[in-house]
Amino acid sequence: MMTFSEFKASLPLEKPVESMPILLKALWYDGKGNWEMAHNIAQQKEGNPLYDRIHAYLHRKEGDVFNARYWYNRVNLKVPPISLDSEWEELVKEYLVKN
Repeated sequence: MMTFSEFKASLPLEKPVESMPILLKALWYDGKGNWEMAHNIAQQKEGNPLYDRIHAYLHRKEGDVFNARYWYNRVNLKVPPISLDSEWEELVKEYLVKN
């Protein structure tokens, strides 16, 4: 299993590690500044709470508060009162454990 430190260390790579689970790839792309690629992955399985959770974060990061609230509500969460960087880190750590 990959650690958070290993995940962050992979960000300078040109592409994510092939064996990386798809939702971690979404967070990897976001960590690289490729919001569009991350969003494309997050919206692949609308209705799946794991995908919808990342979708919520991405719209918050985009600055689309209305849309972000919609996605947070879909996963029974409120918009977190933490920085985007902190939320990204929490998501990566959570999804590393789930995969």
